[in-house]
Amino acid sequence: MALFDDLLVIDCASFIAGPAAATILSDFGARVIKIEPPGAGDSYRQLKKLPGMPTADTDYFWTLDNRNKESLALDLKHEAARPVFETLLRKADVFITNFPGPIRDRLRLRPEDTFALNPRLIYASLTPYGEEGPEKDRTGYDATAYWARSGLMDAVRPTRESEPAMATPGMGDHPTAMALYAAIATALYKRERTGKGSVVSTSLLANGIWSNSCYVQATLNDADMSVGLQRGQRGALTEIYRCSDARWFMLVMINHTREWPLLLDAIGKRDWATDPRFATPEARRANTPALVHEMEQVFVTRDWPHWRAVFEKSGITFGPIAKPGDHRDCPQVAANNFLPEFADHAGLRTVDSPIYLAGEVKKAPRMAPGIGDHTRKILAECGVTAADIARLIEVGAAA
Repeated sequence: MALFDDLLVIDCASFIAGPAAATILSDFGARVIKIEPPGAGDSYRQLKKLPGMPTADTDYFWTLDNRNKESLALDLKHEAARPVFETLLRKADVFITNFPGPIRDRLRLRPEDTFALNPRLIYASLTPYGEEGPEKDRTGYDATAYWARSGLMDAVRPTRESEPAMATPGMGDHPTAMALYAAIATALYKRERTGKGSVVSTSLLANGIWSNSCYVQATLNDADMSVGLQRGQRGALTEIYRCSDARWFMLVMINHTREWPLLLDAIGKRDWATDPRFATPEARRANTPALVHEMEQVFVTRDWPHWRAVFEKSGITFGPIAKPGDHRDCPQVAANNFLPEFADHAGLRTVDSPIYLAGEVKKAPRMAPGIGDHTRKILAECGVTAADIARLIEVGAAA
């Protein structure tokens, strides 16, 4: 039996961060009912069609963030749908939404509306910019509210003159989903102690600032932020290098006393130990450009598999600059089952949520639903007769 087998979660959110928090709950066994509008469904279903997205026959975005869920196609703007929705709320343990405030008002989806039906409910709110302030009702995505607004987009530029780098899909949404999941789990613990529900919240901006918190804290301490991060300024032993096969890797060698001799042995440059330009940490700092150049000339002579094997034997700290496809056949990823196989789609894998409890087995992932795949089943569970289900579908309240 999975840890959250007794939880019912209503995923009444769109796109990524809110729904992905429900996905994590589902990984630990929660039943998740996703409410999406009849017809087009969650607008996240359209992301794959945008220019620049990788092409595939399947909707990989939807597969990732809506596994294990049941889809109820219900038009919450339609008054005929309200009784079904209220029945679900009375049964639910967790309600997740990212609707803007004015829409919550119109649809009666505010905390007070839900607590009137179920005072033990955990009401989980996701916003772009926070629950208060002049921007509380602004729309936003992780690219705008997390990546750009937090300062991360500016901070990662290789030079001050470089164009800011665009975010990858979900780059801020998935960390934000982790925060929302943590808030929900905390509220469930509080409910165990008090018997009462709670309102929990997080935002893309709060998570972006947290992700960029080292630099933000620096500004709060009036630090000089004009220090550049151009190539060579980090030091030759904390730099990225290119191999002969055009793959890149990173060295992060902090303990020079221990790691510098290990590196020289690994790359066959023991003579650098007595080279006056590089013999001491002070000399290496003073001659960083020369050392970077010398190391570039070494590393470009062999491919990445060669250097990886060398570094693994050496004991120095390094990391490959991986591509997404590298994880498919990575022994380390496989050993930890970070890419589990779908129980109902042999050969297809997905990305596991990064939380593990010793002794707790996660539910094997099941394929994400089509729009309204479970509408009739869920309506029947809510006590709606077959004739009334037909009428709800006929008037467009359900599909």
